[in-house]
Amino acid sequence: MRRVVITGMGIISPIGKDIKTFWENLKNGVCGIDFIQNIDTTGLEVKIAGEVRDFRAEDFGVEKGMARKADRYCQFALAAAQQAMNDRGDLGLPNERVGVYVGSGIGGMQTFLNESKKMFEEGPGRVSPLFIPMMISNIAAGNIAIAHHAEGPCLPVVTACATSTHAIGEAYRAIKYGYADAIIAGGAEATINPLAIGGFTNCKALSKSGDPKRASLPFDAERKGFVIGEGAGIVILEEYEHAKASGAKIYGEICGYGNTCDAYHYTAPKPDGTCASRAIKMALDEANYSEKDTLYVNAHGTGTHMNDSSETQALKLALGEKEARRAHISSSKSMTGHMLGAAGGVEVIVSALSLQEGVVTPTIGLNNPDPECDLDYTPNKAQKADLTIAISNSLGFGGHNACVAIRK
Repeated sequence: MRRVVITGMGIISPIGKDIKTFWENLKNGVCGIDFIQNIDTTGLEVKIAGEVRDFRAEDFGVEKGMARKADRYCQFALAAAQQAMNDRGDLGLPNERVGVYVGSGIGGMQTFLNESKKMFEEGPGRVSPLFIPMMISNIAAGNIAIAHHAEGPCLPVVTACATSTHAIGEAYRAIKYGYADAIIAGGAEATINPLAIGGFTNCKALSKSGDPKRASLPFDAERKGFVIGEGAGIVILEEYEHAKASGAKIYGEICGYGNTCDAYHYTAPKPDGTCASRAIKMALDEANYSEKDTLYVNAHGTGTHMNDSSETQALKLALGEKEARRAHISSSKSMTGHMLGAAGGVEVIVSALSLQEGVVTPTIGLNNPDPECDLDYTPNKAQKADLTIAISNSLGFGGHNACVAIRK
């Protein structure tokens, strides 16, 4: 069994399109949620989101022809993957030992909308021949593999909001057991459009707040749903001995992974948190967590009533009441919104950087804590802490639970 480390990072988010900007904004509690500008919101009840503004894939080194033939979610993935590979530098590995595990919860929804409009208005003969390859949710992984000549295992994961946490966890296992030496892993999403907003609004998942600063409120008593976000989070995972021998910069070590299902409801989490708690405990047990550790938890923390209360319960079950109260917890979604299939990749990056710098990033907007959510969620201001281990939780529609553990 081999050790697995993070040696490169790339991000496209509402609070930064590079790691340095993103991290500084996150530590400083900068809110990336605002009124939607990229689409016409006429007729929409929800007019607030965590948008990526002023994005051009070519600015990140993505080949112009590939960008032109890619949905927005895929462009995000390609840009973040290019950043991560630039951060790592030459892997110095045979192509067949490098893999890609990059997923998307929904895939090319904007392409689906555009081409459906053509079909209904002009007939099926006007549908683009690129419709299918631009829409399918595996194409980001395929295009990243093409761009970086990665001929090893290529496994796009689709588990809704847990997608990129599962992708990173499965990539960790593939390297640990020798199926690859390095894997580009994470996720991407771009669904800020009338169809997705209408669907999420009508299933009562989205916040209808008219105030961007009081819309995404994880663990707050006033929370009334999540805020949709977009972007990509990609990491390079690599076998430790190779990374060390090649002088790679090491951000942290992936040392545990848990994967369970609630088997309860197609959108609601299991209220008692039992299945999510098992995923958390699996990751921590594999990472040899003990009471001597100082734990950071990047919570799924969506700002929906059921998620935040059940996740709180899951942490108490997994850690025990005393250890749960000692843990440092925060939700990045208070600043980025919920980036759906990209959220886990972004939040693994947050977890690794938090460990590296000894900083617990804040949960902004947490002014009125819910009595059901009574742990230390780091309200409004970052804190310094001598962290030794971090976990990143992701809980998706369909009951998908994922947790990745990271050590310094």
